[in-house]
Amino acid sequence: MQCLRSLLDQLDGATARIIVVDNCSQDGSVATLQNWIATHDDKKIIRLIESATNAGFAGGNNFGIRAITADYYLLLNNDTLVRPGAIDILLQTADSHRNSGIVSPRLEWPDGTPQISCFRYLSPISEFIDAAQTGPVTALLRKFDVPLPVSDTTVNPPWTSFACALVRDKVLDAIGLLDDGFFMYFEDVNYCRRARKAGWDIVHDPKARVIHLRGGSSPVKQRALERKQLPRYYYASRTRYFYLSYGWLGLTLANVLWSLGRCLSGSREMLERRGPGLPEKQWSDIWTNWLNPGTPWFQQQEK
Repeated sequence: MQCLRSLLDQLDGATARIIVVDNCSQDGSVATLQNWIATHDDKKIIRLIESATNAGFAGGNNFGIRAITADYYLLLNNDTLVRPGAIDILLQTADSHRNSGIVSPRLEWPDGTPQISCFRYLSPISEFIDAAQTGPVTALLRKFDVPLPVSDTTVNPPWTSFACALVRDKVLDAIGLLDDGFFMYFEDVNYCRRARKAGWDIVHDPKARVIHLRGGSSPVKQRALERKQLPRYYYASRTRYFYLSYGWLGLTLANVLWSLGRCLSGSREMLERRGPGLPEKQWSDIWTNWLNPGTPWFQQQEK
């Protein structure tokens, strides 16, 4: 509800609408949302949509996008709080950068500490870096390392987090909706790749600030911190991303390089007599859907 409150305080009822998509939560969320909206939405700008199935991050956002016609669409996680003035800054940035297709704010913790939210593309080499977890390897291959340093000025990253992202309507006209073949994760980098390929810029303006609490939509980050096995949908999305971006051979190379990197980090863990630094069973899980990488997640669930 705090996310909705942060939006209501900033939006003009004459020019903006809020679309809330309940992704088949089945936990009483719909009734709770309905009661809150009836009590707090004095501007009458919130519309609640109930999905009959859990369509994931991409599918859920697509439901919301289809529900309304707009010049700009702000995709926003439910675990965010929009700082005062952030939406106006994003719109001003989009207007001043005429070729901007996607504009993102700085994501930060409640105390103002910034989070990394801009990135280089994931690649087979970045998979080696990620699995090796070795400082000299990261330094040697720095230009392939995925996270980009936090910037205090406006930048044009290859891709940005969709925890909060402003998408121009003309981008949707040109390349379509998010790929709902991704259930969750990797859909944002995929969409930014598609947008850039179509000639649009990705713009990140750190003057706009959005609190990102993390963990409100998925347990993946927490499980990764605890070195527990990640959900299958994470690996299915990873496979789909590498296949669509680099083809089947590129996907295979990414898996092989990850395995080589893991050999390096695993050897170091043995020598230092410490526990694994990566989620359990990742050795085998990275090969999820390797033989059918183009199959969308919803089709896998129907089998």
